[in-house]
Amino acid sequence: MKFFENVFTYDYSFPAVSLAYFLRYPNPYSRHVLTTDVIDRYVDPETKRLHTIRLHLKKSKVPSGILKLLPKGIGGSDSSGQSYILETTTVDVNEGWMKTESRNMEWTGILSVVEKQFYQRQPLDGALDKPQGLSLDGKMSEQTTVKTTVTFHSRFGQGKLLGRRTADTTGDQVGEIEDEAPRRGFFTSLSTAGIQRTIELIGLNRTRDAIAKSKQGMNIVLERLRGGGIVGVLEGMRQDREAIVGGDGPWKRVWLRGNADDDEH
Repeated sequence: MKFFENVFTYDYSFPAVSLAYFLRYPNPYSRHVLTTDVIDRYVDPETKRLHTIRLHLKKSKVPSGILKLLPKGIGGSDSSGQSYILETTTVDVNEGWMKTESRNMEWTGILSVVEKQFYQRQPLDGALDKPQGLSLDGKMSEQTTVKTTVTFHSRFGQGKLLGRRTADTTGDQVGEIEDEAPRRGFFTSLSTAGIQRTIELIGLNRTRDAIAKSKQGMNIVLERLRGGGIVGVLEGMRQDREAIVGGDGPWKRVWLRGNADDDEH
């Protein structure tokens, strides 16, 4: 198991950053995010905290470095398909903090990635110790810090965790197959634990780049919020969606199918 930690400060108020978090998809640095759906949302009547569960559909690809470690046949065409990310958030507006957790729902046997973030209001000198609103007029009274912790855990090679469902040649039955014979050479020269550590390290290295892009994306949403308010953010989202639909591949079909469903209703 490996861990990644990072602390970053946004030069925006907590209300602005927490709002931008929920409006961050799509942006120019996250056009791989195809759809976002709210599964559940409620305010706890006792704590007054907002709880949200969302499901993100993303264009995904199993890293080539990991594919080299997998038995022949594992990965296949799915390596360039789509994957779901489950996200849960809790926001306390009065205390000025937000907790988030995101985890992958595909390929968890190969690599489980759990990202936790803690956003917290940081009053500047002389500011009152309570949220002061969006504060988008340039008169900053607070900043917002975010601590990100990502956990990587590979269970590769443990029992039937890599077992998968497959249809027979007739397409009438579905059965489960166990791990296929591993590739020779480099793959067989490593112990299971060694392969797991290698997979976790690859995931960690990719996450460093992803966290950097995530910050850039959030800053763009915050700039749109400051420059044009909610209308500016929505206009930016519209432009980013058009850029996604303008490409080719499965993500374009997702957007077109979603628009068609909206028209039917």
